[in-house]
Amino acid sequence: MTPLPFLSILFFFFFFFSALLPPHLISSSRSLTESSLITSPDTDGICASMVTPHGYKCQEFQVKTEDGYILSMQRIPEGRIAGGGGGSRQPVLLQHGILMDGMTWLLNSPEECLAFVLADRGFDVWIANTRGTKWSRQHVTLDPSSRAYWNWSWDELVMYDLPATFDFVFSHTGQKLDYVGHSLGTLIALASFSEWKLVDKLKSAALLCPVAYLSHMTTPIGILAARAFAGEITSWLGMAEFNPKGVAVTKFLNALCHNPGVDCYDLMTSFTGHNCCLNGSTVELFLKYEPQSTSTKTMVHLAQTFRDGVLTKFNYENTVVNLEHYGQDKPPVYNISNIPNNLSLFLSYGGKDSLSDVKDVQLLLDDLKFHNGDKLVVHYVKDFAHADFVMGVDAKEMVYDAVVSFFDRK
Repeated sequence: MTPLPFLSILFFFFFFFSALLPPHLISSSRSLTESSLITSPDTDGICASMVTPHGYKCQEFQVKTEDGYILSMQRIPEGRIAGGGGGSRQPVLLQHGILMDGMTWLLNSPEECLAFVLADRGFDVWIANTRGTKWSRQHVTLDPSSRAYWNWSWDELVMYDLPATFDFVFSHTGQKLDYVGHSLGTLIALASFSEWKLVDKLKSAALLCPVAYLSHMTTPIGILAARAFAGEITSWLGMAEFNPKGVAVTKFLNALCHNPGVDCYDLMTSFTGHNCCLNGSTVELFLKYEPQSTSTKTMVHLAQTFRDGVLTKFNYENTVVNLEHYGQDKPPVYNISNIPNNLSLFLSYGGKDSLSDVKDVQLLLDDLKFHNGDKLVVHYVKDFAHADFVMGVDAKEMVYDAVVSFFDRK
């Protein structure tokens, strides 16, 4: 079989894993004094490369989590046409999916990107970047070249990263946040809300391509990849950093492509469904800046969600180790039905999405069946697939205008 082009490999890992998804545990108690405000150099970073060239003000910050990771954040305090006081603007936090970073919200023109649309509509926009991504690879003691640095799964994003960014924005604005998550950004939010975390600082949440279940993912190569991660946990955890551009990952993809029925020459459609509304310039920017690394433990955790059909904390696949971490032989479940019924939620999903599948979204909605009727908005876009929600040229008309209206009426 002819080796896959590198372009296809990049598409594979961005689009597939942005939908899936014994270490020491550090205290989960949070203190705003542990967050540090550091202005990053103006010569590089997301602000300089993607925001200020379009005429927007942009600030770079760094936030320290309780377990020592230093996360990059960007703030777009106002639109290109300034109006009103910055302090009076409603803060909104944007959280990307896995193997991506804050660039997710900035890949199209200002008229088409959610971050810019929100800024121009009067919001104070904050962009998060999770640990391990290009601008969030610092730690107070650990180096990214060490295995210890990558000793986390998406549980730690729930426990540390999301609370750190929420607390930071809340402490600087004094206002409850609106939140937008895409794919994994919805998963960690739902898990947090199910444990009643962050809800005291949250005004409302918009979840694009919501992920809580993955059982109905239908692509052959996606299923094979998930089974490989879940079935070979020991060998996979031998590689601490999951680098989509690395040799090991490339070999893994090529091995999957030898399976019968797997089409590796139209990976975007194969993994995400038929995206209706992407253009060439957006793809070029994606290839310039993405994909990003994550921990292999996170990839295994996401594959467990697919395999088990239930949302739980990381399963060490060993009763003794699970007992050490959780005090029980199986990992605790994130019970989505425990999300406060009066929390304002906006769920938007697409009819062509092969990752956040319609059937899996229906399972999520069933968990929310007792949610207050006036607090849950369900928004269905028949022709949209997974990537259209963040990269589609008509996402503003099809999705973002509805998000803004939802925020405004809350």
